[in-house]
Amino acid sequence: MAVEDTQPLITHLIELRKRLLNSIIAVLVIFLALVYFANDIYQIVSAPLIQQMPTGSTMIATDVASPFFTPIKLTIYVSVFLSAPVILYQIWAFIAPALYKHERKLVTPLLISSSLLFYIGIAFAYFVVFPLAFGFLTKTAPTGVVMSTDISKYLDFVMTLFMAFGVAFEVPVAIILLCWMGVTTPAALKQKRPYIFVGAFVVGMLLTPPDIFSQTLLAIPMYCLFEVGVFFSRYYVGKGRRDMEGAEEDDDRSESES
Repeated sequence: MAVEDTQPLITHLIELRKRLLNSIIAVLVIFLALVYFANDIYQIVSAPLIQQMPTGSTMIATDVASPFFTPIKLTIYVSVFLSAPVILYQIWAFIAPALYKHERKLVTPLLISSSLLFYIGIAFAYFVVFPLAFGFLTKTAPTGVVMSTDISKYLDFVMTLFMAFGVAFEVPVAIILLCWMGVTTPAALKQKRPYIFVGAFVVGMLLTPPDIFSQTLLAIPMYCLFEVGVFFSRYYVGKGRRDMEGAEEDDDRSESES
């Protein structure tokens, strides 16, 4: 391999390292700012369950080190969530040189909207889904069974739901991208509405606790967001593919002229 052939690879690796370091630094800075309040953060996250637990019931720690490590683990998750816009920007900055001009114009609003939708999904899970789901689950315990949830198990449970709702709320962005690339069209998506509606409930059943309230509370927003994505996608139908073909034609024309 010639030296000039290795130069672009080395340059890309250096740029990738720079973007990774920037992302890690952003997470680390937020973590250091929040770690002192780790126990308070865990109290906030566990409040929806504690408020629904029977009088006298408390959360427990079955592992000796859980009271220390579980809040720290949660703080790391929170730091990553809060630094998501910075991480997404670093990804965009890394791939931006390889994008066409029309693609760069689309990336910025998509980054902003995807970050907002992710946070809205998490907020929806915390303020709407958790109170209803935990209220149902705490009332279904058999007689004589005292509900005392382990703090580490609870953290794993709520983080799964946070990720499920955060990703589910990205549906409009995914639909716009698919229509922009010409993979599908709003008309084709409208014809699949019955399947999408049923699929939303299937996804809700798989990602949420086994109660009709939380399943419905994920399925209904997912379907509504699907309709939002279909509505806005009509402005982007095949636009990415057409712009890319136009850019390639311009490149071919400039090469032939030269």
